[in-house]
Amino acid sequence: MSDLGDFTEFDNDDAGEQASEGSDAPERATSDDFEPVETTPTGEERGIGVLSAAEGLTISEDGEDTRLRAYVTVGNRADVRIGTYLLAPYPDSTTEERLFCRITALEYVREFRADDATEIHARRAMRAEGIDEQDFKFMATLEPVAILYNDDGELQRRMTDRVPKPETPVSHADERSAIKTGLKIPEDGVFLGHLSVGGEKVRTAAQPPTIDYRLKDAYDAGDPLVFRHTLVAGGTGSGKTHLAKNVLRQFLAEERAYPVETGSDRTVRPAVVQFDPQDEYAQMHDDGDLAADFRRRCEREGIACGGHEDTVAFVPEVGGATYSAEHHRAEQVAFTIPFSMVHDNPWLIAGSGLNDNQYGALVNVLLPLFRDQYGREGTYDQFTSFLDDPALKEELDETGRVHEATYDAVRRRARGFGNIFDQDARPITDLIHEFVRPGGLTVVPTYHINDSRATETVVLALSSLLVDEKLSNDPTFERIGETPLVVGMDEAHNFLTDADSVQARKVIGKFTDAAKQGRKERLGLFLITQDPQDIADPVFKQINTTVVLNLGDEDAISAVNIPSHLEAKVPYMEQGQMVVYSPDNSEPVELIGLPECVTRHGRG
Repeated sequence: MSDLGDFTEFDNDDAGEQASEGSDAPERATSDDFEPVETTPTGEERGIGVLSAAEGLTISEDGEDTRLRAYVTVGNRADVRIGTYLLAPYPDSTTEERLFCRITALEYVREFRADDATEIHARRAMRAEGIDEQDFKFMATLEPVAILYNDDGELQRRMTDRVPKPETPVSHADERSAIKTGLKIPEDGVFLGHLSVGGEKVRTAAQPPTIDYRLKDAYDAGDPLVFRHTLVAGGTGSGKTHLAKNVLRQFLAEERAYPVETGSDRTVRPAVVQFDPQDEYAQMHDDGDLAADFRRRCEREGIACGGHEDTVAFVPEVGGATYSAEHHRAEQVAFTIPFSMVHDNPWLIAGSGLNDNQYGALVNVLLPLFRDQYGREGTYDQFTSFLDDPALKEELDETGRVHEATYDAVRRRARGFGNIFDQDARPITDLIHEFVRPGGLTVVPTYHINDSRATETVVLALSSLLVDEKLSNDPTFERIGETPLVVGMDEAHNFLTDADSVQARKVIGKFTDAAKQGRKERLGLFLITQDPQDIADPVFKQINTTVVLNLGDEDAISAVNIPSHLEAKVPYMEQGQMVVYSPDNSEPVELIGLPECVTRHGRG
């Protein structure tokens, strides 16, 4: 074998000179010898990428079998987020069909077979000034939402019944009509907020660029959702009251009115009665400190803004409690709960836990006897004196109508309401025309009442009066029966909780009936709570619209029963961010509420 010598002494320059002297080979070209040539690709790129069939492209009735993925080009990768809405056309369609879909996952995949989890790769990347994304595929997993199509010039939606073609360009959904149609969001109705993805408002090329989210509010589109009940759930500091004031203000807009009865041409503006444990809602009488451009924006978008002049605070007279109203300018009206209301709702004095046997004695024996002796206008003091009669106790025990132990239990537990009934103020039953006013907001503050049992009795007495009159075929107060009504209840978990007591069962039964018949009787419940898991299930099941702000408690999050992909975002929502789940109104969506309260808000 020949000796090849020592290559370490090889001189590249000498070899180059020898080659040039002894060969006809051309001189080696240097990089400076090449001239750059500019090229322009034919056609124009559309969208952010294309649908990929590399792992299959499937639309299935079973969502788990659906496989829909898109390759996102390098220049567009920074513009996509989980939840982003996209459109993909069907090129062979005669009705301009487009697939409306949502990104559910984003993934980087190696373009070439290589292992980048090595020391060399890591240290090279740490020294580099940037990342060469062309070495990677960026894949977006899509969830089909609907197919949009043109029907005689009107955009319509239907279920996804076609698979799109491979390599179809996908683009951002930036048309207002396409997004609203794709998500089934009504054009008109009660404003809740603006559509968002990941805490950022969805923007379009239209003016205004945002997408307003509204609840259906006209009978030609089905029953108004205000009468199919709303729940606002959120933790402390999430913006519940801010949002509730903004929504209630929309219910009170001047243009909002409903037929007195189905098929009637006469319309009546709704009345709102709001129970207020923190004394915050009477401020809705006053204008907030709002910038002029915010007011103009609200006006352009048809959002009611400014204080509501027809706001009255109905202040319950309870014992020696004193109400202070330095933080608002709303009119104040003092009232009391007359004991006469107990005849229609005996459970109002069963709050101490009467069992079924004791409650039966109260309803079927003692109250009728008291009514026969004192009439329906008999007072609470007269009732307690009536129960203190030992002759009555002995007579009922001897005749077997009420056992003496049962009698003693009723007498003992019916006490303690002396600071609630028949106080020094006008009875609420004499103030119905002022209490329920078409287009008016009535606020019932209870913050000044230190006795929780008194607060509970006042709220349940008034709300039951409203519900009973609404559901009655022969109402005592025609004003309530003929006026569309929204009953708002803050801290609703304190009043509508599921418990094994006579009072709780009667309350839940009453409000369940109200929720079931609300749309027929034009009665809407507007419940606000930080503990949705404590609201009785029969009432909760009747709620059609659930608005969820930030919640940190796992039990509370699972109780609101929203789709899992939105449920995971709830603990991380900032103030004003929300999820709306209203199956009869739209697809489940994220929203951002107005940054300002449209009325006065806060004690500062």
